[in-house]
Amino acid sequence: MQNHRKPIPNPRIGALSKHFPRVHALTAGVAVFVLVLAVFIPTPEVEARRMPLPVKLSPVTGETGEAHLDTTLAPHQAVPLASAGTEALQSLSLKIRNGDTLTDLFKRAKVHASEMYHLLGSGREAKQLARLAPGEELTFLLNPEGQLQRLELHKDRLSQVRFTRTTGNTFKHTLVQREPDSHPAYRHGEISSSLFVAGSEAGLSDSLIMEMADVFSSDIDFALDIRKGDSFSIMFEEKFFDGEKIGNGPILAVSFTNQGRTYSAVRYVDNKGDANYFTPEGKSMRKAFIRTPLDIVRISSHFNPRRLHPVFKSRRPHNGTDYAAPRGTPVYATGDGRVIASSYSKANGNYIFIQHGERYVTRYLHLTKRKVKKGQRVQQRQVIGTVGSTGYATGPHLHYEFLVDGRHRNPATIVRKLPKAKSVPTSEMTRFKNQTQPLLAKLASYQGPALAKLDENNP
Repeated sequence: MQNHRKPIPNPRIGALSKHFPRVHALTAGVAVFVLVLAVFIPTPEVEARRMPLPVKLSPVTGETGEAHLDTTLAPHQAVPLASAGTEALQSLSLKIRNGDTLTDLFKRAKVHASEMYHLLGSGREAKQLARLAPGEELTFLLNPEGQLQRLELHKDRLSQVRFTRTTGNTFKHTLVQREPDSHPAYRHGEISSSLFVAGSEAGLSDSLIMEMADVFSSDIDFALDIRKGDSFSIMFEEKFFDGEKIGNGPILAVSFTNQGRTYSAVRYVDNKGDANYFTPEGKSMRKAFIRTPLDIVRISSHFNPRRLHPVFKSRRPHNGTDYAAPRGTPVYATGDGRVIASSYSKANGNYIFIQHGERYVTRYLHLTKRKVKKGQRVQQRQVIGTVGSTGYATGPHLHYEFLVDGRHRNPATIVRKLPKAKSVPTSEMTRFKNQTQPLLAKLASYQGPALAKLDENNP
């Protein structure tokens, strides 16, 4: 059985309540309520102190080297006013591999596919993103919510295509082209076995060697005329980016000594912006025809009206020149003209005939592939086919013929007798001299020490 005892009242509190007026009691209650609010509800200053400090920005560096921020946000994105425009963009770069698609790259970057479709639909310039090439690079710039703010397509170290989100929630297309630093370089070489060996020993790339051969292709047959002791001096541009060499520019001035005769050429850009090579006197280095339809190959059979045929073993005229070269080697049109035949026959295999004006015809036989059609216009050094062994051929080679007024002429000698292309107009000669004389003077200043050193090594 439980005892229910009433609590004994405190006589001090009871006495106090009896003597405390009702108005004062109400006032005391309000004071207690305000005190509770002050303790448990933070003031604006207290709330501000509790907010995290703004994130430290990581600027995105632009192509000029100056730091800048791209903080453009989509219109529907809610951003607190206190932090609007202060988010740092996250950057992620992906190298494009064989077989990669744009979908693969967006997945790898963890960017929603809807962003990709929105970008592709922003304009025709964005369609190039569907044709990505291995070795190119994509850089994604995202805001903290993972939304794409900018996509950069790096085609190479100098070319960049940007797609930047605008305030209208579309993407703006920008092409950024950086210019490398260019400095003139000089090389000198003497031929002991071949032009390619001498050029490589002098530090020239294969493309520069071929460019030099092309400059003199109307004057020197590099398959027939080259001799031991021939030499060259070449001045060209070297291109640097951030202090690192990234490639070569064009030949500026060059000289080639062949069998004791020296040929010189200088690059000139005319008032229309077209660049060509001329002699120091302003005569064009480009004849109506180049000497050979192939790049630096071996002549396996010369023009010979009484040659013994290698297949039929009988005396039959060889009305052209045979150039031995690997199957698939590009074959060039030796001059501007129109294709009058592009077909196949049992004897000639794949063949092409080109008419040049009224008097000249060139013929190209035993091709693996024909790359032009009858009636097509072609330009000098345009690839018209590739070397093969079709028809009556014992191995891969090109049979090349040159006809003047319907009569076969020796292709190795006829070009020397034909006129060159137009020279620099008289009205432009002052401009030509002002532009080219400093280049020729610089080449001569390089040649002096180089030739002196060569004489010391060969007393």
